[in-house]
Amino acid sequence: MFEKVVSNYDQQELELRILKFWEEHKTFQQLVQKNQDGKVFSFIDGPMTANNKMGVHHAWGRTYKDIFVRYKSMQGFHQRYQNGFDCQGLWVEVEVEKYLGLNCKADIREYGLDKFSQKCKERVLKYASVISAQSRRLGQWMDWDNSYYTMTDTNIEYIWMFIKRCYENGWLYRGRHIMPWCLRCGTSLSQHEMADSYREIQHPSVFLQLPIVGRDNEYFMVWTTTPWTLAANTALAVNPDLIYVKAEHDGKTLILSKGTLESVLPGARVISEHIGKEFKGLKYRSPFEELPAQREIDHRVICAEMVGETEGTGVLHVAPGCGADDFEIHKREGIGIVNPVDDTCRYTNDFGEFSGKLVTEVARLVYQSLREKGYLFEVKTLVHRYPVCWRCNDELIFRLVDEWFIKCGQLREPLIEASRKVTWMPDYMGKRMEDWLNNMQDWCISRRRFWGLPLPFYYCESCGHITIVGSREELAERASLSVDDLPELHRPWIDKVRIKCEECGGEAIRTEDVGDCWLDAGIVPYSTLKYNEDREYWERWFPAEFISEMREQIRLWFYSMMFMSVTLEGRAPYQKVLIYEKVADEHGDSMHKSSHNVIWFDDAVEKMGADIMRWLFSSHNNAFNLNFGYGPARQIKRKLLTFWNAYTFFLTYASLDQPSVVLDGDSTDGLTELDRWILSRLHTVIGNVTREYEEYSAMRVIKHVEAFFDDLSNWYIRRNRRRFWRASSDEDKQAAYQTLYTVLVNIAKIVAPIIPFMAEEMYHKLVVSVHPDGPESVHLCDFPTVDESLIDQELEESVALAKRVVSLGLAARNKAGIKVRQPLGRLLVRLEAPEQKDSLHRFMGDLLEELNVKSVDVVTSLDGIAEPSVRFNLRQVGPRLGAMLPAAKKALSGEQARVYEDLLNKRPVSLQID
Repeated sequence: MFEKVVSNYDQQELELRILKFWEEHKTFQQLVQKNQDGKVFSFIDGPMTANNKMGVHHAWGRTYKDIFVRYKSMQGFHQRYQNGFDCQGLWVEVEVEKYLGLNCKADIREYGLDKFSQKCKERVLKYASVISAQSRRLGQWMDWDNSYYTMTDTNIEYIWMFIKRCYENGWLYRGRHIMPWCLRCGTSLSQHEMADSYREIQHPSVFLQLPIVGRDNEYFMVWTTTPWTLAANTALAVNPDLIYVKAEHDGKTLILSKGTLESVLPGARVISEHIGKEFKGLKYRSPFEELPAQREIDHRVICAEMVGETEGTGVLHVAPGCGADDFEIHKREGIGIVNPVDDTCRYTNDFGEFSGKLVTEVARLVYQSLREKGYLFEVKTLVHRYPVCWRCNDELIFRLVDEWFIKCGQLREPLIEASRKVTWMPDYMGKRMEDWLNNMQDWCISRRRFWGLPLPFYYCESCGHITIVGSREELAERASLSVDDLPELHRPWIDKVRIKCEECGGEAIRTEDVGDCWLDAGIVPYSTLKYNEDREYWERWFPAEFISEMREQIRLWFYSMMFMSVTLEGRAPYQKVLIYEKVADEHGDSMHKSSHNVIWFDDAVEKMGADIMRWLFSSHNNAFNLNFGYGPARQIKRKLLTFWNAYTFFLTYASLDQPSVVLDGDSTDGLTELDRWILSRLHTVIGNVTREYEEYSAMRVIKHVEAFFDDLSNWYIRRNRRRFWRASSDEDKQAAYQTLYTVLVNIAKIVAPIIPFMAEEMYHKLVVSVHPDGPESVHLCDFPTVDESLIDQELEESVALAKRVVSLGLAARNKAGIKVRQPLGRLLVRLEAPEQKDSLHRFMGDLLEELNVKSVDVVTSLDGIAEPSVRFNLRQVGPRLGAMLPAAKKALSGEQARVYEDLLNKRPVSLQID
């Protein structure tokens, strides 16, 4: 039986009750069983780092994933429903260090690497459980017990396989490069970790005057924002084609570029002008040439076209051990190189009083030494963009290190070709990926940390050969101890394994380096799809038809997956990629913990509910940042109440009349034009939203559905209320019930992927309570299909025109201050197209009633329309003409009084409102 429901429902109570129903009835398991023989839809979940609880920014992406997975399930597609967790890397290590009160790598070693690794694993498992519970609360359906974890031995083995393939292709090498390096974390970062790491930071801007050897009282003006690198200076660089000047200042002749003269030495007298290349080969006194590390360096001026004059002095301080551009100059010009610091960012032993000190501790010593030598000209403060660590937010330095790299040159074109075959949504994201691929550098895959992928590189001290291990089986064959006895393939346990060198048979030891965490996530299209164990299974599910993550993943997960897949199989691992932007607060400000404006998922779902959150996410254009807040949530709730009120309207009367309705009735007997119209609109909407779901546009689905909500509530139900009020159960009343019932059930199915809780609640009350033999959940139903025979485009256009005229008529009344309850005699409607006249007359009764006028005259032109016979300003008598007191009539002239009488007696009258 139909039961009456409350109009103002409790969102929290409803959602928690539905969650309990799904759990008790194993609804998700029923869905998997129902579709197990269906066509395959392959979705791969981008692994979320199991390091903290979810914020609302995580919920945006999870909502998209759930929407389209649910939609495909309602179409009968068989799916894997595998969630993923990213488990390794510095994100986890940093949080564990904080928890344990550790501050550096030395502290970790003292604490015990085995205990530290175990704590990292415990944290991952803890937050994987938290995130799974939060995702369930969001309404996301996945096979949570079958989630994949990137820390597993299986995932590690697959990455070893990929690395060995790169080695066999000649792409793997160990090389010396200038790399961004985090002091706190004690490791380098790769190019794709640097994209959004720059911040506005205040640094000292140091100007030096360095003497030219063999020239009395002449100095080069030099500038730097990294004073710690001056101890590693080996050259100065000038632009060969720039104009430089010799300027007199304080009794000295200073050389700098002409374009920087006014900002550095305002008012200085110019002695002469020169072209930069004239200074090539000159020798100068380096700031710290007395240090043991500097004694073999030939300090001279070289030319480099990269030297500019937008800031500084036009004379570049070159320290090849501390900067990427400087290192390139070193390789090209053959100048000396000094590598000043070790992995802890402390100066090595040949740097005098700097030795053993952190680079962040020496600024005072540097200034003091320069001042004593007469080299320090000025120290200013400069605010500029400078990189920070994306994990701990500490400032980075650049230093020369030996790291493991994968060459990218041979893969660049195949990667671009594969990317062009992918459908990127929005499409311009494909251009961003291509731009990234065009500019990608060799991939630095090594990190000097602990909790991460153990790189399979074994070095033989006897012959210097490096053996690359490609699998656990291969490791076991070469190992000095039983690999099966290892608790897992992580440090420190794997560090104990020695292998036999494949070259000389001697003992080889594994490098202590771990791998870039994006190797962990990039391999999942292979490790989770049983590429090595069951090739038939892999071919069934590869490539993924659909994946979705935020924009930053272009250079991260999307890139690493593409790189590894093109290496292994020569093609992209995904076909369609939905990309969304960032979440800001409702004022548009970026969410940061430090700003205390982060909204955590648990808080948001408690205050607004999951359905409202999901509708807010879905209705937004994913190409733009989303402003999330409780103000927008209240607007969403009002929109959903429109649909809910239509549902409660039906049940209010159905609970009294208990009409006999069928689920799939196709009879059109007894239907009014408005019945046929709303059914036509329903099937038009079904076609539209099906297309939008197929194109992964939740926003356009929402637009179609919200427009239909308005049609249903503000036109169909409002124009048909009297049919439900009748005491008798005649054919017309039955037709009204059946029509509204059909519409509500189908719309519940349409919105089920987006608002699974409300849709389920409605379905239970509309269907399960009346037709218990059908599916017990809306999510076990088939998605509605279009019945073309019910679509009447001309009828839809007629109603749309009538609604438009009513809207304009009401707007005119509002502008004039005449309320609808005040009857008027005539409405003139000018139509652009004459053929619209019949359409309008089709619903003339609705127009007259909605606008409270006696007649509607349709005209195609205003020519010949007489001017109004009466003109008066409503302010003379007030806007509420229908409620005027008789005494007000005395204040009117004779003609105005006649108009007043016409209005009261509903006689036609022509008015012009000032």
